[in-house]
Amino acid sequence: MNLFDQASKEIDKTARPLAERMRPQNLETFVGQEHLLGKESLLRHAIEEDRLFSVIFWGPPGSGKTTLARIMARETKSDFETFSAVLSGVKEIREVIERAKTSRRYHQKKTVLFVDELHRFNKAQQDAFLPHVESGLITLIGATTENPSFEVIAPLLSRARVMLLKPFSDEALSSILKRALSDKENGLGEFSLGVEPDALDHIVWTADGDARVALNNLESAASLVQEKDVSQRKITRAVVETVLQKKALRYDKTGEEHYNLISAFHKSLRGSDPDAALYWLGRMLVAGEDPLYVARRMVRFASEDVGNADPRALSVAVSALQAFQFVGLPEGDLALAQAAVYLATAPKSNALYAGYGKVKERIGKTGSLPAPLHIRNAPTKMMKDLGYGKGYKYAHDFQDAYVPQTYLPEKLGGQVFYTPTDRGYEKIIKERLEKWRRLRDSMPQEQKKGGR
Repeated sequence: MNLFDQASKEIDKTARPLAERMRPQNLETFVGQEHLLGKESLLRHAIEEDRLFSVIFWGPPGSGKTTLARIMARETKSDFETFSAVLSGVKEIREVIERAKTSRRYHQKKTVLFVDELHRFNKAQQDAFLPHVESGLITLIGATTENPSFEVIAPLLSRARVMLLKPFSDEALSSILKRALSDKENGLGEFSLGVEPDALDHIVWTADGDARVALNNLESAASLVQEKDVSQRKITRAVVETVLQKKALRYDKTGEEHYNLISAFHKSLRGSDPDAALYWLGRMLVAGEDPLYVARRMVRFASEDVGNADPRALSVAVSALQAFQFVGLPEGDLALAQAAVYLATAPKSNALYAGYGKVKERIGKTGSLPAPLHIRNAPTKMMKDLGYGKGYKYAHDFQDAYVPQTYLPEKLGGQVFYTPTDRGYEKIIKERLEKWRRLRDSMPQEQKKGGR
């Protein structure tokens, strides 16, 4: 390589963003999307065996749609044509088709046509692809952030497989950033940069699964320190905060702060303080906590700390979890906030939690006590002869569908585990139980056991 070529390469490197320079060139260097590219996956076999099919990649920005399309073309030695639904029309489609025909006729090469933002094409533009996809002249790879079921015409959908790309996991983004830091040819390796772990974590969390955003933010952070002396070339949390113009909240999803904040949230709910509950919920979500973890804790809280004082609390918590799974961030956080306020302002009772704790403790002491004969099922004659089910009273045959009867093992007769409070709906439960227990206590012992 002469000096002119070397200079051109350096100019090209500085002109291209880090996210573009670090774009993987083959399957081996592609990180993430294991559900599509695992060793035994359909897509990987198609690429490795040069048996490509038309596909529509549906996924969020920065999830690798364009990169995968380029890898598919490169690994199968196909011509790669790119097409933007924003900038091109039917005229440009015809030009691409003519080049594909020429490539096949004179060079025996296939053409992979990558259509970015496929959902922006109108019906006429999408129709123009159909005969050429069907004939195999082109292998169409579409990329869309919108649901193809609503944005892509049915004939085109039937000729292509829809494959869902997921946001990159934190682990995958961390691996991508570390590779960029060490890569001396295309990345930032030549600068010998140091990075604080929490600074790297914050870049990952703020990227929200988008590899392009993560690499752009890393490049911006690097630009602030790469011209300093080697000993001072360190990307700290303060540097990242400066670049992102957003303070990185002190948080460690697996360490002390994780437990401190979830504890503060739980205790604010238990203490019936909706303002504090909303604050700690916000602190966790803004800092990057897994929203589903928070939702699961609220489901637990609904049973542990609200219980039957407000039986609807559990439904509210579960609905919030399902709503978040359906909507995702950022819109789904409001469902979590609604549930948090409901739980904080609901009447509280830990009677259910305490009662079940007593049950587990008693089971640990008494072991496997047998069920009373009269409430056992008797599907065979032999069981009936042994007294299974004998004397059982069918509750619906009695007034108010209640009849005093022993249901606990004999050694635990009269044991009370659940003691409802006077708060909320539990007050009604308490009154009902007290009435039933008075009836039970007034009945002769033999009748409670199922005797006639």
